[in-house]
Amino acid sequence: MRIGELAQRGECDVETVRFYEREGLLDRPAREANGYRCYTDAHLVQLKFIRHCRSLGMGLPDIRALRGFQANPELACDEINHLIDRQIERIHRQLDSLHVLERQLHTLRETCCANQNASQCGIMRNLTRAAAGEDCSCHPSDRKGGMQKP
Repeated sequence: MRIGELAQRGECDVETVRFYEREGLLDRPAREANGYRCYTDAHLVQLKFIRHCRSLGMGLPDIRALRGFQANPELACDEINHLIDRQIERIHRQLDSLHVLERQLHTLRETCCANQNASQCGIMRNLTRAAAGEDCSCHPSDRKGGMQKP
């Protein structure tokens, strides 16, 4: 199959297929006499595997490691378990960061409760103060004088 069909069947675009190929995640296809790439069903399985891993938030290095285990199925799976454990920890850190962000946005939203001109809007005043390096309600300053990171 040609790259367009592979992309369609893998539910992505052609540039994604080329990217995964350049990154070494997708095996290089054979070339036809006219220079066109010739993909097989094995490439489709690889592409769907990569896309599934991406849907789980995995980065390219982790997917590369998992593809290595696919190529060497006799290896012990301890590192695969550790890889997934690390991904779960990353997700927990992201959730913590998102909760902080949510609280900051609620705090910011509470600074404007009335329908008024943008020049009088508490949200706009806070955003403008923060842009000028001043304190704002959603990012209280730390003791060193800078904004705290979420």
